[in-house]
Amino acid sequence: MTSNILSAGDISRAINRIAHEILEKNKGAEDLILVGIVTRGAVLSQRLQSKISEIENIQAAHGILDITLYRDDLATGKKAPEVKQTRIPYNIDGKVIVLCDDVLFTGRTIRAAIDALMDFGRPAAVQLAVLVDRGHRELPIRPDYVGKNIPTSRQMRVQVHLSETDGEDSVTVVESEK
Repeated sequence: MTSNILSAGDISRAINRIAHEILEKNKGAEDLILVGIVTRGAVLSQRLQSKISEIENIQAAHGILDITLYRDDLATGKKAPEVKQTRIPYNIDGKVIVLCDDVLFTGRTIRAAIDALMDFGRPAAVQLAVLVDRGHRELPIRPDYVGKNIPTSRQMRVQVHLSETDGEDSVTVVESEK
């Protein structure tokens, strides 16, 4: 069974709200670097960058982070890792990094992303923006900015579709068959 949770309009409004919250909390975009986790986190960070640019009339710095080699499940050897591009062409020392991802679940992806970021320098702060927080944390990680909290069971899957990668904007929850 599939349930539609967010429509294209809902996603757009969530990004608009998150952009405003980021600007309010950080008193503008001057020392910000938006960093999106490959793949859909990168798309969300680009949309946030666009929205912040529209609001503040300033181009916020933007980067893309691939966490493949930092994952704690690499040793399980289920499949060969597919490393993608990391592009952070800025000095992150003393900057506020807003890490962006589509879904926050156990927190392990974010832990890996923070480890990867630290290889680039020492930011003043790392904040977390997610489109969906579905709960079930295994690590003490909490988002600063959330598009929507969606209570789920561990058996459910949250699927984020974005037009840049999937041809449409939507968030659905799929209940797995037992």
